[in-house]
Amino acid sequence: MLYHLLSELSEQYQMFNLFNYITFRVGGAVMTSMLIAFIFGPKLIDVLRSKQGKGQPIRLDGPEGHIIAKAGTPTMGGLLILVSLVVSTLLWGDLTNPFLWVVMLVTVGFGAIGYADDYLKVSTQNPQGLNSKIKLILEFLIAAAAVYVCVQSTPAADGYHTGLAFPFLKDFTLNLGIFFIPFGCIVIVGASNAVNLTDGLDGLAIVPVMIAAASFSAIAYLVGNSVYSSYLGIPYVPGTAEIVIVLGALLGAGLGFLWYNAPPAMVFMGDTGSLALGGALGSAAVAVKHEIVLAIIGGLFVLEAVSVIVQVASFKLTGKRVFRMAPIHHHFEKKGWAEPTIVIRFWIIAVILALIGLSTLKLR
Repeated sequence: MLYHLLSELSEQYQMFNLFNYITFRVGGAVMTSMLIAFIFGPKLIDVLRSKQGKGQPIRLDGPEGHIIAKAGTPTMGGLLILVSLVVSTLLWGDLTNPFLWVVMLVTVGFGAIGYADDYLKVSTQNPQGLNSKIKLILEFLIAAAAVYVCVQSTPAADGYHTGLAFPFLKDFTLNLGIFFIPFGCIVIVGASNAVNLTDGLDGLAIVPVMIAAASFSAIAYLVGNSVYSSYLGIPYVPGTAEIVIVLGALLGAGLGFLWYNAPPAMVFMGDTGSLALGGALGSAAVAVKHEIVLAIIGGLFVLEAVSVIVQVASFKLTGKRVFRMAPIHHHFEKKGWAEPTIVIRFWIIAVILALIGLSTLKLR
């Protein structure tokens, strides 16, 4: 909105030319979303606490000890992230850009599914929430629409719009054809649910999400610039640089939310936040043609999801559990690790994986 109003004044007033630069606007998006989260966070937490009563229901089979002390903590804090992200993006983004809308609408759509899930959990005091099959169907429908728009908005030369790029390989893409749409859906839905599984300790999910968002901001900026993408030998997709605005708003909103989610958490993001944030990362990766790199940068989320898959498969096939509890962060809780120890060490892993993922941009 500000972009459309003020960039047109750049011909008369040179100072408004700043709004034509993505780097300036992403700074504005970060600060705006962060301030919104800081200012409205306490009020939202008070409202959630008064409406929810007992707060998020605690799993009876969960880790003993400190988890009991968290009973009564309100959930749905992801609303703070979503409101901050949407308002900031609308203010600073180019609203004619299809990739911006893809990432933002996937984020909001998945957030709405998460909200319904959280609402059922709180209102019935049942950890099960929304039926898992219904959740997946809705997620795949939203993801399919998003991938379709990405395909239509990407240059179709040599089947590039349905191509899969590989890290460490220069100027090579595997054309998946019609199968790119289901592949893209799996990436988006998988990323969303992987972040959801990671969200189990105070601050555990939000910081790795911010690290991944910052990494993909850099990737989106480079992919959307013909000079940089040609120099690095990475896919060039015109228009994807605008995704940086959404991811910048996510980063700022995440910082604001972390202020209230830092141990001991005043609020949980809930599925409202975790499904939305994972969807944002997944849709951004599909748009910039770096789906495999997402598995590297978001390797922590992959590890959490794989630990659940391995645990379930092992128990069904052999009747034995590989981990003391899944997702894997609960395994370390069961081993006696303190919550801050687990969280900070997982943050360190997320930083290392992000650096490895970003290195693929040059090592080709």
